[in-house]
Amino acid sequence: MRPTDIEALIAVGRPTVAADGSFAVFATSRPDIAADRNVGQLWRVDLPSGQPHRLTRGVADASPRLSPDSRHVAFLRGDADGKPQINVIAASGSEAIQVTDAPLGVGSFAWSPTGELLAFTARIPERGRYGTVDGLSPDAESARRITGIRWHANGLGYIADRPAQVFVVAAPDLHSEPTYTPAPAPDSGSSDAPRKVPEHARQLTSGALSHDGVVFTADGSEILTTTDGIEHERRDLRSPLIAIDIDGTGERVVVPATLSIVDVTVASDGTIAFLASDPGPDGTDFVAPGVALWVLEGDEPRRLTDPETIDLGEVGSHITPIGDDFLVQNRTRGEVHLLRVSRDGAATRLRRGMEVVGHAADAAGERIVCAVATNRSAGELLLLDGEGIEARLLTSFGDAASRAGFVLPRELEVNAPDGYPVHGWVATPKGEGPFPVLLQIHGGPYASYGVHLFDETQVLVGAGYAVVYCNPRGSAGYGRAHGRSIRGRMGTDDLSDVLAFLDGAVASDARLDGGRVGILGGSYGGYLTAWTIAHDHRFAAAVVERGFLDPETFQGTSDIGSFFGDEYVGTEAAAIRAQSPMAVVKDVTTPTLVIHSELDFRCPLEQATRYYTALRRQGTEAELLVFPGEDHELTRSGRPRHRVERFEALLEWWGRHLPA
Repeated sequence: MRPTDIEALIAVGRPTVAADGSFAVFATSRPDIAADRNVGQLWRVDLPSGQPHRLTRGVADASPRLSPDSRHVAFLRGDADGKPQINVIAASGSEAIQVTDAPLGVGSFAWSPTGELLAFTARIPERGRYGTVDGLSPDAESARRITGIRWHANGLGYIADRPAQVFVVAAPDLHSEPTYTPAPAPDSGSSDAPRKVPEHARQLTSGALSHDGVVFTADGSEILTTTDGIEHERRDLRSPLIAIDIDGTGERVVVPATLSIVDVTVASDGTIAFLASDPGPDGTDFVAPGVALWVLEGDEPRRLTDPETIDLGEVGSHITPIGDDFLVQNRTRGEVHLLRVSRDGAATRLRRGMEVVGHAADAAGERIVCAVATNRSAGELLLLDGEGIEARLLTSFGDAASRAGFVLPRELEVNAPDGYPVHGWVATPKGEGPFPVLLQIHGGPYASYGVHLFDETQVLVGAGYAVVYCNPRGSAGYGRAHGRSIRGRMGTDDLSDVLAFLDGAVASDARLDGGRVGILGGSYGGYLTAWTIAHDHRFAAAVVERGFLDPETFQGTSDIGSFFGDEYVGTEAAAIRAQSPMAVVKDVTTPTLVIHSELDFRCPLEQATRYYTALRRQGTEAELLVFPGEDHELTRSGRPRHRVERFEALLEWWGRHLPA
């Protein structure tokens, strides 16, 4: 696979299934290098065996949700300024009608049970900020007075001056005459051109609290949402679930702020279910957080799944009601299994024996449609029955990826020096070798590598490198104890595990040249790469990307600095220093390429610049590559041209120091 072949990686988003199970609508997305953005449209497929066809022709249409009667589809589409707004089309296809005109775009949205209303969240900026006054540029805005311990977020920027509020708007009549507003007043800060607008949306909340997610109760009288405040004294990850009257007359607390809630749904009988973890009495325990499925019975939540053995915390995880049960996604050993969980807590795995990773699902009756990634495709749509026995692929987007060329990794498990099993994969180029070897380390640390097609690995293999990658202690998918084992001990068992896996992979295949090895990783992977090259000098070169490199400065710079370092490396100065790559940078002799994004607020740029400067000052060969306008998600959702440029820089670096 070449760097430009990322255009062949078509991702499939969460589908939405018609109430009678007769069809499904879903969105695709892929990097487009010429457009320098991710592009995609909505698709419709008739069930059980129809051919998918495009439903929309927008540039980047996303997040479709069918109305309760399945006649209309609401989805997000960028407006003239690129801000995502709710649009509605007929499920059979039609011209889309824009429903919202939120100044900073729409976040989440939901249909009411009758289909007459749409609820949504949208960030509302302070007057005088973010383009609300025509001609007032960001550098001319007034100073921000910050009084809390949290003020910014990766991928967003400042947050206290634009809290997310809850709105409702009437669903449009697709057959009505379009309406227009006259040109706005000159001081309104808007364009002088008339614009088509929908019926005015009603704002139901106000104040400094941000609202996340909207779900209607079964009778449609209230909207469920969680709130997230700006803490003044200390960070607290607990979030209440509240219900807001749709007429805006009041709200009530449904679940007090004792849990950290990440997703909410309402079953057909009105039962409220949610995914949540317990962040402990201090509200900051997030290490291997133990996300579980809960249901609300009366005023008390009841947990249905065991967070010690079932991990429902995969990014993007959600709940789908099916009959009296719920569908959830369990992250385990590099896969994500679709589980059907009953009200008594019995969990049944669906899709046994298939080489797929379940991403997102929707159901109607006993018919399930699931978006998946496989070891041959970045995204497909899969049709299942309620027991997961019968399965049918509805799409073939992986054909484009297969033409780009990729290899199927080999699964491997080795023992660390203390006997602990380390699970991972080896991806090897075609041919007899010998091949130089790259040790690849994932972020997180409570994350995982998986069986699905991964562009990071495939590009390196395509350039002639054998890539070994594993899920060391601290990773997700092997039980909660595995994930919590490096708490206060970063750089111990995790270091031992990745090196043991490297040695085991080399020993398992004579084509791998153990005398020519490199190492690379991003985020926590950047941390462990920097830590490794300070303790092991076998590597010809290293790449440290968007790394957590200096825990001492992380607290005052990162958007999660108020709790991340405290929970992982502790608060005692000696303990922090004992786990800090910056504290041992003097021991690094390996040539190192440091890669970072200018707007990374998760692992801020200063982490990279200080590390790079320390390397140069002591005479270690080092280079720094900084991407403008990108944040922590560069490798996943950054500009396609930057993603290609990054790949090319990696290959050039390895070509100099570890030629294939």
